[in-house]
Amino acid sequence: MVLTVEGLRMRYGDTDVLHEVSFQARAGEVLALLGPNGAGKSTTIEILEGFRLRSAGRVEVLGVDPAGADERWRARIGIVLQSWRDHGNWRVRELLEHQGAYYAPYGADRPWPVDDLLAAVGLTASARQKVRTLSGGQRRRLDVAIGLVGRPELLFLDEPTTGFDPAARREFHDLIAGLAADQQTTILLTTHDLPEAARLADRILILTAGRIVATGTPTDLTTSITAPHDVRYTLGVQQFQHQILDSTPFVQALFAQHGDAVQNLEVHRPTLEDAYLALVNGVQS
Repeated sequence: MVLTVEGLRMRYGDTDVLHEVSFQARAGEVLALLGPNGAGKSTTIEILEGFRLRSAGRVEVLGVDPAGADERWRARIGIVLQSWRDHGNWRVRELLEHQGAYYAPYGADRPWPVDDLLAAVGLTASARQKVRTLSGGQRRRLDVAIGLVGRPELLFLDEPTTGFDPAARREFHDLIAGLAADQQTTILLTTHDLPEAARLADRILILTAGRIVATGTPTDLTTSITAPHDVRYTLGVQQFQHQILDSTPFVQALFAQHGDAVQNLEVHRPTLEDAYLALVNGVQS
């Protein structure tokens, strides 16, 4: 396992912010950590990254306890924060070459060749620009490139596509899928973009009030809640709408009775957002 967390607890003074958090992640898995603000996501990630000491529990990241990890271990992980420090006077290529040089002593496959990395994040045409001249979306791509430059085995992504237009977001999703599938990079994603989590994640953890309240694939989570399907159709000139807990037998019976007379059929099932809100609100209430 790339990540093993057992009984993780964190206390600030008299306040517990993480309660017996446990989960695992394997090589090449994309794991999304979802939760409202204040749920404990950032604290969890900081402990995994080795930037915060835990109060109790067992944590192993790439076979090492992050609390005592060395620089060689750090070279094996990548971090994409919500914003990077400003290097406005650096040119994009120069900055990536400079960052990459820190990884060279830790393996022949590190760092990622700059030309390949620029192409992967869509910054080839901007390689000679100074960072301060980049647009917001381009700066975000540079943040991602800095996180990837060491060719990490484990990548932490915090709201990675903030500022991306739809085309850039799709390209980034393809990049993440390729990293996981082709290079077996394990990816831990935190995001408030639930469609993004549903598209990218193999598994989702929902954390609220310091506890994991649900875990599973996007499909597992959406089918775990009891919520009606919205079925809409027309027969002739008449429109119909029904709220049905299981739409499949209803639709089968509908076609068995009316056949081709059924037109404009729409079936809306619960989404990941519906499941997320039901689970989080259930705990908070």
